[in-house]
Amino acid sequence: MRNERSRHDRTEDIVTTDHTLDAATGMDAVTLRVGDLENMSGYYSAALGLAPIEERTRGGEVHRVLGRGEIPLVRLVHTPDLPPVNPRDAGLFHTAFLFDTAADLAATVYTAAQDSRTRFTGSADHVVSEAFYFTDPEGNGIELYTDRPRETWQKVNGQLHMDTLPLDPNTYLRTHLTEQHLNNLASTPGRVGHVHLQVGDIPRAQDYYVNVLGFEATLSGYPGALFASAGGYHHHVGMNTWQSRGAGPRAARLGLGDLAITVPTRDDLDALIARMHTRGIQAQDLGWAVRSRDPWGTEVTVAVAGSTTEQLLGA
Repeated sequence: MRNERSRHDRTEDIVTTDHTLDAATGMDAVTLRVGDLENMSGYYSAALGLAPIEERTRGGEVHRVLGRGEIPLVRLVHTPDLPPVNPRDAGLFHTAFLFDTAADLAATVYTAAQDSRTRFTGSADHVVSEAFYFTDPEGNGIELYTDRPRETWQKVNGQLHMDTLPLDPNTYLRTHLTEQHLNNLASTPGRVGHVHLQVGDIPRAQDYYVNVLGFEATLSGYPGALFASAGGYHHHVGMNTWQSRGAGPRAARLGLGDLAITVPTRDDLDALIARMHTRGIQAQDLGWAVRSRDPWGTEVTVAVAGSTTEQLLGA
């Protein structure tokens, strides 16, 4: 009995010691399955100032990566035979593109709003950030945002204070929009700051994204939602049931194809595999990445930072 308990204790030590993701964890390009590759590629180029980085045909599918500079922000996979996005399914709520300054954000918001294919859906001051929301031509949500200084973030009862307060888009543009930033839109930096998901229920989402993947919950008291991150960020992953409560496994549709997360080293992947092994979760070890599926069938890839675009396209 003593030996059995020792092995159990060692397993618990592994799960506890390596439970959380490294503070340097971040988000990578989101994969979207699209019906009209050229229209969607043209939209993300014209509306968000993204440029094609790489393209490859794989098994009859065209995979095209777009970004700013060398930073990939979205991977479009041409799958025209799939049915359109169902807004009540588990899947993507929005991809959130983060910009360094208010001027960078304002230029992108203005450009996105001018595109006839876009739909502006709102704006908000979230206390930790300022955000503007759009929907792309195939129904995928987009957030464009900038963070407030981290030293201004506050906690209430141990949880990060976030809210949804009014943010007037016209006032924001009048205050921050400059011709210089409009003219240099494609050269200003941007990255995927977080991804917000629609899920069937919050406890199952928390079990996978927090207990297994290793994010830490930052706000669990927001109605119908959970926010989680690595390294004290306000959130790398958001999860809500606002439209998708009770949703079952995802059917093959257009929309979210893969949620991509980056970690610093292979050791982080080994720790993740150990957590998955103890929970009986199937995972594919690609060497440079570990791939699994969340409870609704969304593909999640955790990769070592710096993995090449060629690996991204060929995976």
